[in-house]
Amino acid sequence: MSDAPLPDVSVVIAAYNAADTIERAILSAAAQQGATVEVIVVDDCSTDGTRDVVSAIGEPHVKLVALGRNRGPGGARNAGFAIARGRWIAVLDSDDTMRPDRLRRLIDIAERQNAAVAVDNLDVLHLDGRVERMFPQDLLARTPVLTLVDFIDSNRIFRSTHNFGYMKPVFRRAFIEDNDLSFDEDLRIGEDYLLLASVLAAGGKCAVVPDAGYNYHIRDTSISRILHLHHVEAMLAGDRRFLARFALKGADAAAQRRRTRNLEETHAFLALIQHLKNRSFGPALKVALGDPVALRHLRMPLAARWRRLMAASSHRKTAAPRAAASPSTAQDLPLKNKG
Repeated sequence: MSDAPLPDVSVVIAAYNAADTIERAILSAAAQQGATVEVIVVDDCSTDGTRDVVSAIGEPHVKLVALGRNRGPGGARNAGFAIARGRWIAVLDSDDTMRPDRLRRLIDIAERQNAAVAVDNLDVLHLDGRVERMFPQDLLARTPVLTLVDFIDSNRIFRSTHNFGYMKPVFRRAFIEDNDLSFDEDLRIGEDYLLLASVLAAGGKCAVVPDAGYNYHIRDTSISRILHLHHVEAMLAGDRRFLARFALKGADAAAQRRRTRNLEETHAFLALIQHLKNRSFGPALKVALGDPVALRHLRMPLAARWRRLMAASSHRKTAAPRAAASPSTAQDLPLKNKG
């Protein structure tokens, strides 16, 4: 057994075909100031040179885990969490970066507040050099603690409010282990949301840092994920598993009912659009009669609604068309593919 002291933070990076960005992500994690760090890169069966790039970095505190089968982003992160040695565990996407003082600031506020998790603001870095702050700083300054009701309410599709699901948490490892929490591996979209919701439902406190320490990079070469009916069905099933474990009450339960209804409306809307595209007017009418709210979503110009929902109809992650809403809503950003 190694006599090396335990690191302050284990940074877990799920990687899938990330050869062109993984080094940048790793070096940003390794360059953290005021906190000792180990970086765990979990390669989710990449078909490019991701593993070779990681192996060539030569950083002593960088570990590479090569999965034998593709487990998706949740499964890859679970593999990283399982071997993490740090008192804290941070999640970093393979095409993003962190500011050098980020982890120290998050740990300090979490430890002062005896919190189980800490989150901060994000900067969205566009291809043309523009940098946009995802959440208004004064909004987060008024939200020193993120509650479960606010977190659930922010995670509803087609809402114009701020989606806190884009935040990248730093978790207290002992809390995750003591409560037997992990990413839902059946989800390929929304697995981040469900883990943080589970931490909050288990009684964990979430401290908020208004400043931005996480850099969300928009790029034009990574595959984007399009939201399909089966994704929404998987999210509904994931929420059912969440509710089977955590008996929500009061305002939390009411927020969950609003989220469930929102996902049902989204499912109906996607089904309606698909039927209309296929010129299947009978099934489209049946969906509309079964859930009239699906028709209400059509009031927004269809192109804008479709762009918001699909993120990138060309199957590529793009620099968010200017016609789309500002990233401050955290609703129009592309969904990243991590496996």
